[in-house]
Amino acid sequence: MTDWVSGEPGWDERWPAPAKLNLMLRIVGRRADGYHLLQTVFQMTDLCDWLRFYPVADGSVSLKTPTSGVAEQDDLTVRAANLLRRRAGCAHGVVIELEKNLPMGGGLGGGSSDAATTLVVLNRLWKLFLPTQELMALGLQLGADVPVFVFGHSSWGEGVGEKLQAMTIPEQWLVIIKPDCHVDTKQIFCAEGLTRDSKPIKMRDFIEGDSKNDCTQVVSALYPQVKDALRVLAEYGEARLTGTGACVFAGFSSESEARAVYAALKDRWVVYLAKGLNQSPLYKKLEQG
Repeated sequence: MTDWVSGEPGWDERWPAPAKLNLMLRIVGRRADGYHLLQTVFQMTDLCDWLRFYPVADGSVSLKTPTSGVAEQDDLTVRAANLLRRRAGCAHGVVIELEKNLPMGGGLGGGSSDAATTLVVLNRLWKLFLPTQELMALGLQLGADVPVFVFGHSSWGEGVGEKLQAMTIPEQWLVIIKPDCHVDTKQIFCAEGLTRDSKPIKMRDFIEGDSKNDCTQVVSALYPQVKDALRVLAEYGEARLTGTGACVFAGFSSESEARAVYAALKDRWVVYLAKGLNQSPLYKKLEQG
Protein backbone atom coordinates (compact mmCIF):
# COMPACT_ATOMS: atom_id res chain seq x y z
CA MET A 1 0.00 0.00 0.00
CA THR A 2 1.36 3.40 -0.90
CA ASP A 3 1.72 5.85 1.98
CA TRP A 4 0.73 9.17 0.48
CA VAL A 5 2.67 12.22 1.57
CA SER A 6 0.35 14.76 3.16
CA GLY A 7 0.37 17.95 1.15
CA GLU A 8 1.61 16.35 -2.09
CA PRO A 9 0.58 18.61 -5.00
CA GLY A 10 -2.93 18.00 -6.29
CA TRP A 11 -4.45 16.50 -3.19
CA ASP A 12 -6.87 18.70 -1.25
CA GLU A 13 -7.12 21.14 -4.18
CA ARG A 14 -10.32 22.27 -5.90
CA TRP A 15 -10.68 20.61 -9.31
CA PRO A 16 -13.31 21.88 -11.78
CA ALA A 17 -15.99 19.72 -13.40
CA PRO A 18 -17.43 22.06 -16.05
CA ALA A 19 -20.89 22.15 -17.57
CA LYS A 20 -21.33 21.56 -21.28
CA LEU A 21 -23.91 22.78 -23.73
CA ASN A 22 -25.16 20.98 -26.82
CA LEU A 23 -25.16 23.73 -29.43
CA MET A 24 -26.80 21.37 -31.91
CA LEU A 25 -28.33 17.89 -31.61
CA ARG A 26 -29.57 15.70 -34.47
CA ILE A 27 -30.76 12.12 -34.15
CA VAL A 28 -29.68 10.38 -37.34
CA GLY A 29 -30.46 6.75 -36.57
CA ARG A 30 -30.61 4.01 -34.00
CA ARG A 31 -28.31 1.11 -33.15
CA ALA A 32 -29.50 -2.46 -32.78
CA ASP A 33 -29.17 -2.14 -28.99
CA GLY A 34 -31.59 0.79 -28.94
CA TYR A 35 -29.06 3.59 -28.44
CA HIS A 36 -29.66 6.59 -30.67
CA LEU A 37 -27.03 7.71 -33.15
CA LEU A 38 -26.36 11.41 -32.88
CA GLN A 39 -24.64 14.36 -34.39
CA THR A 40 -23.98 17.05 -31.82
CA VAL A 41 -21.72 19.95 -30.96
CA PHE A 42 -20.43 20.20 -27.41
CA GLN A 43 -19.08 23.39 -25.91
CA MET A 44 -17.45 23.63 -22.50
CA THR A 45 -18.35 26.45 -20.10
CA ASP A 46 -16.84 28.07 -17.02
CA LEU A 47 -19.84 27.01 -14.90
CA CYS A 48 -18.55 24.19 -12.72
CA ASP A 49 -19.01 21.68 -9.96
CA TRP A 50 -15.85 21.41 -7.84
CA LEU A 51 -14.16 18.31 -6.45
CA ARG A 52 -11.46 17.67 -3.86
CA PHE A 53 -9.67 14.37 -3.36
CA TYR A 54 -8.14 13.15 -0.09
CA PRO A 55 -5.83 10.09 0.00
CA VAL A 56 -6.62 7.30 2.46
CA ALA A 57 -4.47 4.31 3.35
CA ASP A 58 -7.19 1.66 3.67
CA GLY A 59 -7.93 1.32 -0.05
CA SER A 60 -11.55 2.45 0.29
CA VAL A 61 -13.45 4.84 -2.01
CA SER A 62 -16.03 7.03 -0.32
CA LEU A 63 -17.80 10.37 -0.47
CA LYS A 64 -17.31 13.15 2.04
CA THR A 65 -20.43 14.82 0.65
CA PRO A 66 -23.06 12.21 -0.39
CA THR A 67 -25.67 13.43 -2.88
CA SER A 68 -29.19 13.40 -1.48
CA GLY A 69 -31.22 10.53 -2.93
CA VAL A 70 -28.20 8.78 -4.49
CA ALA A 71 -26.65 5.72 -2.80
CA GLU A 72 -22.91 6.26 -2.30
CA GLN A 73 -21.84 3.29 -4.41
CA ASP A 74 -24.13 4.48 -7.24
CA ASP A 75 -22.60 7.97 -7.31
CA LEU A 76 -20.78 8.49 -10.60
CA THR A 77 -17.63 9.79 -8.90
CA VAL A 78 -17.38 6.68 -6.70
CA ARG A 79 -18.09 4.43 -9.68
CA ALA A 80 -15.43 6.27 -11.70
CA ALA A 81 -12.80 5.89 -8.98
CA ASN A 82 -13.55 2.19 -8.51
CA LEU A 83 -13.53 1.60 -12.28
CA LEU A 84 -10.12 3.27 -12.51
CA ARG A 85 -8.78 1.19 -9.60
CA ARG A 86 -9.92 -2.05 -11.23
CA ARG A 87 -8.50 -1.09 -14.62
CA ALA A 88 -5.11 -0.16 -13.15
CA GLY A 89 -5.07 -3.02 -10.64
CA CYS A 90 -4.20 -0.61 -7.87
CA ALA A 91 -5.24 -0.56 -4.21
CA HIS A 92 -5.23 3.20 -3.64
CA GLY A 93 -8.03 4.75 -1.65
CA VAL A 94 -9.68 8.15 -1.79
CA VAL A 95 -12.31 10.30 -0.14
CA ILE A 96 -14.13 12.51 -2.64
CA GLU A 97 -15.66 15.85 -1.72
CA LEU A 98 -18.13 17.32 -4.21
CA GLU A 99 -19.33 20.91 -4.29
CA LYS A 100 -22.47 20.61 -6.42
CA ASN A 101 -23.44 23.69 -8.43
CA LEU A 102 -24.77 22.20 -11.66
CA PRO A 103 -28.44 21.16 -11.61
CA MET A 104 -29.41 17.52 -11.94
CA GLY A 105 -31.60 16.69 -14.93
CA GLY A 106 -30.67 19.93 -16.63
CA GLY A 107 -28.78 18.71 -19.70
CA LEU A 108 -25.54 20.35 -18.58
CA GLY A 109 -23.79 17.04 -17.95
CA GLY A 110 -22.97 17.64 -14.30
CA GLY A 111 -22.79 14.02 -13.15
CA SER A 112 -20.85 12.99 -16.24
CA SER A 113 -18.43 15.88 -15.76
CA ASP A 114 -17.91 14.92 -12.11
CA ALA A 115 -17.06 11.37 -13.22
CA ALA A 116 -14.65 12.61 -15.88
CA THR A 117 -12.83 14.91 -13.46
CA THR A 118 -12.51 11.97 -11.07
CA LEU A 119 -10.97 9.78 -13.79
CA VAL A 120 -8.59 12.45 -15.08
CA VAL A 121 -7.41 13.78 -11.71
CA LEU A 122 -7.02 10.42 -9.97
CA ASN A 123 -5.13 9.13 -13.01
CA ARG A 124 -2.61 11.87 -12.25
CA LEU A 125 -2.66 11.76 -8.45
CA TRP A 126 -2.36 7.98 -8.37
CA LYS A 127 0.41 8.19 -11.00
CA LEU A 128 -1.29 5.68 -13.30
CA PHE A 129 -0.49 7.52 -16.55
CA LEU A 130 -3.30 5.93 -18.58
CA PRO A 131 -3.69 7.73 -21.94
CA THR A 132 -6.66 10.01 -22.58
CA GLN A 133 -8.23 7.61 -25.10
CA GLU A 134 -8.25 4.85 -22.50
CA LEU A 135 -9.82 7.15 -19.92
CA MET A 136 -12.47 8.10 -22.51
CA ALA A 137 -13.25 4.40 -23.06
CA LEU A 138 -13.60 3.90 -19.31
CA GLY A 139 -15.83 6.95 -19.14
CA LEU A 140 -18.14 5.57 -21.83
CA GLN A 141 -18.90 2.67 -19.47
CA LEU A 142 -20.30 5.24 -17.04
CA GLY A 143 -22.32 7.33 -19.50
CA ALA A 144 -22.40 8.63 -23.06
CA ASP A 145 -21.46 12.19 -22.03
CA VAL A 146 -18.42 11.26 -19.92
CA PRO A 147 -15.94 10.92 -22.85
CA VAL A 148 -16.34 14.54 -24.00
CA PHE A 149 -15.42 15.82 -20.54
CA VAL A 150 -12.36 13.54 -20.49
CA PHE A 151 -11.51 14.83 -23.99
CA GLY A 152 -11.72 18.32 -22.57
CA HIS A 153 -12.40 20.45 -25.62
CA SER A 154 -15.35 21.80 -27.59
CA SER A 155 -16.16 19.06 -30.06
CA TRP A 156 -18.15 17.72 -32.96
CA GLY A 157 -19.66 14.47 -31.64
CA GLU A 158 -21.07 11.44 -33.45
CA GLY A 159 -22.01 7.86 -32.57
CA VAL A 160 -23.75 8.05 -29.18
CA GLY A 161 -21.70 11.18 -28.63
CA GLU A 162 -18.37 9.47 -27.97
CA LYS A 163 -16.76 9.91 -31.42
CA LEU A 164 -15.22 13.33 -31.01
CA GLN A 165 -13.40 15.84 -33.17
CA ALA A 166 -12.09 19.03 -31.58
CA MET A 167 -13.67 22.28 -32.76
CA THR A 168 -12.95 25.93 -32.14
CA ILE A 169 -16.21 27.74 -31.46
CA PRO A 170 -16.77 31.44 -30.66
CA GLU A 171 -16.55 31.80 -26.88
CA GLN A 172 -19.77 33.70 -26.31
CA TRP A 173 -21.25 34.83 -23.05
CA LEU A 174 -24.21 32.65 -22.07
CA VAL A 175 -27.42 33.03 -20.15
CA ILE A 176 -28.79 29.65 -19.06
CA ILE A 177 -32.24 29.12 -17.55
CA LYS A 178 -33.03 26.03 -15.48
CA PRO A 179 -36.83 25.53 -15.59
CA ASP A 180 -38.50 24.07 -12.53
CA CYS A 181 -38.58 20.50 -13.81
CA HIS A 182 -36.31 17.48 -14.13
CA VAL A 183 -36.34 16.06 -17.67
CA ASP A 184 -36.14 12.27 -17.91
CA THR A 185 -33.73 11.62 -20.80
CA LYS A 186 -34.98 8.04 -21.23
CA GLN A 187 -38.55 9.32 -21.55
CA ILE A 188 -37.51 11.73 -24.30
CA PHE A 189 -35.60 9.12 -26.30
CA CYS A 190 -38.59 6.74 -26.01
CA ALA A 191 -41.15 9.38 -27.02
CA GLU A 192 -43.32 8.40 -29.96
CA GLY A 193 -43.03 11.74 -31.73
CA LEU A 194 -39.24 12.05 -31.55
CA THR A 195 -37.48 12.52 -34.89
CA ARG A 196 -34.99 9.66 -35.31
CA ASP A 197 -34.09 9.97 -38.99
CA SER A 198 -32.65 13.44 -39.42
CA LYS A 199 -30.39 13.79 -42.42
CA PRO A 200 -26.75 13.94 -41.30
CA ILE A 201 -25.03 17.28 -41.83
CA LYS A 202 -21.42 18.40 -42.14
CA MET A 203 -19.51 20.47 -39.63
CA ARG A 204 -19.62 23.42 -42.03
CA ASP A 205 -23.45 23.28 -41.99
CA PHE A 206 -23.38 23.91 -38.25
CA ILE A 207 -20.82 26.68 -38.64
CA GLU A 208 -23.10 28.28 -41.25
CA GLY A 209 -26.03 28.27 -38.82
CA ASP A 210 -27.75 24.85 -38.67
CA SER A 211 -28.16 24.49 -34.92
CA LYS A 212 -31.45 22.64 -34.52
CA ASN A 213 -32.09 20.25 -31.65
CA ASP A 214 -34.32 17.32 -32.59
CA CYS A 215 -35.48 16.98 -28.96
CA THR A 216 -36.87 20.51 -28.59
CA GLN A 217 -40.39 19.84 -29.86
CA VAL A 218 -40.92 16.70 -27.77
CA VAL A 219 -39.43 18.22 -24.60
CA SER A 220 -41.51 21.39 -24.98
CA ALA A 221 -44.69 19.34 -25.39
CA LEU A 222 -44.01 17.17 -22.34
CA TYR A 223 -42.61 19.91 -20.11
CA PRO A 224 -44.51 23.22 -20.30
CA GLN A 225 -41.88 24.84 -18.06
CA VAL A 226 -39.28 24.30 -20.78
CA LYS A 227 -41.59 25.71 -23.44
CA ASP A 228 -42.16 28.79 -21.28
CA ALA A 229 -38.43 29.27 -20.64
CA LEU A 230 -37.69 29.08 -24.37
CA ARG A 231 -40.40 31.66 -25.05
CA VAL A 232 -39.09 34.07 -22.41
CA LEU A 233 -35.43 33.75 -23.40
CA ALA A 234 -36.31 34.19 -27.08
CA GLU A 235 -37.26 37.78 -26.27
CA TYR A 236 -33.54 38.47 -25.76
CA GLY A 237 -31.72 36.17 -28.20
CA GLU A 238 -31.75 32.81 -29.98
CA ALA A 239 -33.10 30.46 -27.30
CA ARG A 240 -32.06 26.82 -27.57
CA LEU A 241 -32.42 23.62 -25.59
CA THR A 242 -29.24 21.84 -24.47
CA GLY A 243 -29.35 18.07 -24.96
CA THR A 244 -32.70 16.77 -23.76
CA GLY A 245 -32.93 19.70 -21.33
CA ALA A 246 -34.30 20.95 -19.07
CA CYS A 247 -31.88 23.89 -19.40
CA VAL A 248 -32.27 26.42 -22.20
CA PHE A 249 -29.68 28.97 -23.21
CA ALA A 250 -28.86 31.93 -25.41
CA GLY A 251 -25.47 33.29 -26.45
CA PHE A 252 -24.39 36.94 -26.42
CA SER A 253 -21.37 38.65 -27.92
CA SER A 254 -20.63 40.85 -24.89
CA GLU A 255 -20.52 40.32 -21.14
CA SER A 256 -22.54 43.48 -20.54
CA GLU A 257 -25.38 42.29 -22.77
CA ALA A 258 -25.46 38.89 -21.07
CA ARG A 259 -25.39 40.47 -17.62
CA ALA A 260 -28.34 42.70 -18.53
CA VAL A 261 -30.38 39.67 -19.62
CA TYR A 262 -29.34 37.76 -16.49
CA ALA A 263 -30.45 40.70 -14.32
CA ALA A 264 -33.81 40.87 -16.12
CA LEU A 265 -34.55 37.18 -15.52
CA LYS A 266 -32.95 36.24 -12.19
CA ASP A 267 -35.90 37.22 -9.99
CA ARG A 268 -38.30 34.92 -11.89
CA TRP A 269 -36.09 31.97 -12.87
CA VAL A 270 -33.08 29.96 -11.79
CA VAL A 271 -30.55 31.58 -14.10
CA TYR A 272 -26.81 31.11 -14.67
CA LEU A 273 -24.37 33.52 -16.28
CA ALA A 274 -21.49 31.67 -17.94
CA LYS A 275 -18.80 31.92 -20.58
CA GLY A 276 -18.42 29.43 -23.39
CA LEU A 277 -14.94 27.90 -23.53
CA ASN A 278 -13.09 25.78 -26.06
CA GLN A 279 -10.68 24.26 -23.54
CA SER A 280 -12.06 22.66 -20.40
CA PRO A 281 -11.04 24.53 -17.24
CA LEU A 282 -9.96 21.13 -15.89
CA TYR A 283 -7.18 20.91 -18.47
CA LYS A 284 -6.23 24.52 -17.98
CA LYS A 285 -5.65 23.74 -14.29
CA LEU A 286 -3.74 20.56 -15.15
CA GLU A 287 -1.43 22.54 -17.45
CA GLN A 288 -0.80 25.09 -14.70
CA GLY A 289 0.01 22.35 -12.20
